[in-house]
Amino acid sequence: MFTANEVEQLGTTGFFTRPSFLGAALAERVLEEAKRVPLRRAGIRKTHELDDSVRTDELAWLTRDETTGALAEAVQHFEALMKPLNEAAWLGLRSFDLQLAHYGPGAHYARHFDAFPGQDNRRVTAIVYLNPGWVPAHGGQLRLHLALPVELEPALDRLVVFRSEVVEHEVLEARADRWALTAWYSAR
Repeated sequence: MFTANEVEQLGTTGFFTRPSFLGAALAERVLEEAKRVPLRRAGIRKTHELDDSVRTDELAWLTRDETTGALAEAVQHFEALMKPLNEAAWLGLRSFDLQLAHYGPGAHYARHFDAFPGQDNRRVTAIVYLNPGWVPAHGGQLRLHLALPVELEPALDRLVVFRSEVVEHEVLEARADRWALTAWYSAR
């Protein structure tokens, strides 16, 4: 499932990307279902404190047991991603959490890591975007803070995989609705 180049990129630069993960038709069906999922304002820290200087998106946590239809199919794709990640990169991943995120116009998420070094927590972040017809004027790019920053467009069905404790990143201000499904894989 992974090319030697993708595994090498994950080890050297900390990330890789693919133009397609679910297939465009499934990604569009997932988007239609996602628009009906009740969302709540995203907070920070374990207290879920609201801080507009850090993040202003909305989210919902999804579980295998609670999803149906296209969302359940997407969960299966993320589940299937874990085995080849373990086989190709020897990451010892055992579980994942899945979150649906919506960024309306003006929403952003400041620079951050998804995990902290040395803890047995999130090891890999995988994101699939659900934005048909995305153009640069829509904003909402994912900026990876590497030696040279990389900005990735949140185009429909694009997959981005990166090491959670290594790659600091941010979501730039969206100027149109921006949807994503994010899986955090851990060794727990």
